[in-house]
Amino acid sequence: MRFTVYDMRKHTITKMTIMSLSFFFHFLLSEAISNKIGVNFGRVGNNLPSPSRSIELLQIMKAGRVKLYDADHEILRLLATTNIEVTIMVTNDEISGIANNQQVADQWIHDHILIHYPGTMIRYVFVGNEVLSYTSTDQDMQIMKDLVPAMGRIRTILKNLGINNIKVGTPLAMDVMESTFPPSSGVFKPEIVHEIVPLLNFLRGTNSFFFLDVYPFLAWADNPRSINLDYALLEGNQTYTDPGSGLTYTNLLDQMIDSVYFAMAKLGYNNVKIAIAETGWPHEGDLNHHGASKENAAKYNRNVIRKMTAVPPKGTPVQPGFIIPTFIFSLYDENEKTGPESERHWGLLYPDGSPVYEVDLSGKAYKS
Repeated sequence: MRFTVYDMRKHTITKMTIMSLSFFFHFLLSEAISNKIGVNFGRVGNNLPSPSRSIELLQIMKAGRVKLYDADHEILRLLATTNIEVTIMVTNDEISGIANNQQVADQWIHDHILIHYPGTMIRYVFVGNEVLSYTSTDQDMQIMKDLVPAMGRIRTILKNLGINNIKVGTPLAMDVMESTFPPSSGVFKPEIVHEIVPLLNFLRGTNSFFFLDVYPFLAWADNPRSINLDYALLEGNQTYTDPGSGLTYTNLLDQMIDSVYFAMAKLGYNNVKIAIAETGWPHEGDLNHHGASKENAAKYNRNVIRKMTAVPPKGTPVQPGFIIPTFIFSLYDENEKTGPESERHWGLLYPDGSPVYEVDLSGKAYKS
């Protein structure tokens, strides 16, 4: 949940590149993708409901998907009684072992997938969490180098087992970007391009998603005088035209997503799809985060759900008409998270299970 402050350097993008992007995205539409909204089920708190109650609440909220930050056996067992699609995660400290040892990788697949699959609808394995954001230690750098080899090893094991409906991905934060504004200027940080390219090659070769943790709140909070609050909230009463591409935007979320599409296209990967692993808005925060409120959190998440469940799908200006699988952050307020006060108040629910504000994850309540 980190964000790079907007870089105002301008880059030119040709109409041919935009047409190329559009062609590949329409080619990929042939593969059916669900528009069910997911929820991130974090558990960094000492006062949260039991796993069984949490699964009940997910069903009551009409969640179509759930993303775990590990592969907890009890939760996976309980999810077998539901129709909720599940994303599990290899933790960062497990990556190097899997990348460098076949037996470790086989054991992880056995313990965390085969025991529960297919009764539990596991659909994605995320290898690590924002791995490319951590570069301060030698261990961080080793995990970064081992990321794609670990993803490849897990993918190969699943394929050899005949399991073809579980895809492998990894969620990345927006701080992998060197430039995001205007969207057509989007480029990845040069120091991680040598890690991004093999990742994109893997995602393209396996038809998986480039998963983003994308937070307009953090962008707006860094630039409240430059970014209109309603624009960040997807309220749709302001537009921005990218001078490089000529594309017109009605909200900040689309801008941020499309900057990554342009960055991928510049590396020659204009046919990799994007999905949202995390997005949301805090309902409470520090005094300098005056935009963190229940009213704004409700607006943002309802607007995201409305956008992502629309039929026909809306997509973004670079990829109009395409479904973007999306997970809202997060299920609960988590009182043991560190950082600013807002970090502990992203939940759709309070720790007692009561709603912070009403939200319909099915999107049916927001159909016009």
